[in-house]
Amino acid sequence: MNCPRLISALAVLTAAALTLSAAPAGTDWPGWRGPTRDGQAVSGQTVPLKWSETENVVWRSALPGKGHGSPTISGHRIYLAIGDAVNEEQRVVCLDRAKGKIVWDSVVHRGKVDDTGERNSSPASCTVACDGERLYINFFNDRAVHTSALSLDGKVLWQRRVCGFVTVRGFGSSPVVHESVVLVSADHKMGGKLAALDKRTGEIVWEHDRPSLQNYSSPTLLNVGGRPQMFVAGCNLVASFEPSTGKKIWEVTGSTETTVTTPVSDGRRIYITGGFPKSYVAAIESDGSGQVVWQSGTGIYVPSLLVRAGYVYGLLDGGKAVCWNAETGDELWREKVDRDFFASPIMSGERIYATSVAGVTSVFAATPQKFTLLAQNNLGDEAYASPAIAGNRIYLRHAKKGEPRQEYLWCIGQ
Repeated sequence: MNCPRLISALAVLTAAALTLSAAPAGTDWPGWRGPTRDGQAVSGQTVPLKWSETENVVWRSALPGKGHGSPTISGHRIYLAIGDAVNEEQRVVCLDRAKGKIVWDSVVHRGKVDDTGERNSSPASCTVACDGERLYINFFNDRAVHTSALSLDGKVLWQRRVCGFVTVRGFGSSPVVHESVVLVSADHKMGGKLAALDKRTGEIVWEHDRPSLQNYSSPTLLNVGGRPQMFVAGCNLVASFEPSTGKKIWEVTGSTETTVTTPVSDGRRIYITGGFPKSYVAAIESDGSGQVVWQSGTGIYVPSLLVRAGYVYGLLDGGKAVCWNAETGDELWREKVDRDFFASPIMSGERIYATSVAGVTSVFAATPQKFTLLAQNNLGDEAYASPAIAGNRIYLRHAKKGEPRQEYLWCIGQ
């Protein structure tokens, strides 16, 4: 028997087993809007319908600061952006997925943290992106937008100043990872940037100047027309780019001056919303023609859309849910759910989970026939971050008001 070869083979098999156990297939939420970048969880997951501060709580972890970014889940770890205007720090914190214990807390920026005073913003409103090897995060600091890369143990590997930034209501655009680049956007009234950074070095691979308009939307990467395309909306434009090269595939006049939401797609069309200076929802052909198939004057400014099985679902900022036929734009129903919504809805199976500013997560059926409210669940007093679903659990970043205000990450499951 060849012992060295046997030992080598066993080592390879052991390493493979450890890799599989470290990252359960299909159970991650690796960045803004989840694994498919459209707010939908991997199919086959079972999330509780009802919960409270004492029911179906796997764990609750106090967070050391403030932020509106969503939880990012990869392997056995959870990552969150944290802002602390008092101590002037912007950080990334890592929690153990099983118990909620803080594993590490890494300072990304110290000093020159700008807390705009806008109550619906925070010094950490972006969501961490994880590619399984590194973490990437955007922060507005020292009057500029910076993208940083961290190792999985919290070491800052590089930082890149993307551009100067003039804030009106804060900054909230999250990074997107594609192959060897990190895609970032920073739109503002003095003219921003859309750029791709090398994942390993932070060097700029390509960049485009943007119109001099305030905008808050994150870029997104969607497979449309048989190929990956990066879409950006806002600044009175909707555009598609090749993510690796920056080549503009198409650009049309559309959307509105200011958007917050991230585009979604059914593989043929993209669906966008806008909020200033007018309310706007539209379906646009992604073949480069720029044809607006249908549009609505519905007021969806902040929560991003969901699209599935021929229907588009949205949350109005004022508290109503709405469903459209994706092909025709016919409104099928519109019903009151709660009060203000800033978090984007997410979908698991036939259920939509929508979290209001008051910390209430309403669960309703993703059916075009009628609106059916299934449950309403309250945690804490305040919520701006969008939920995440991974491994049959839902993760919610909520706060308890008071002096001092305290944020928590809740893990809900059975």
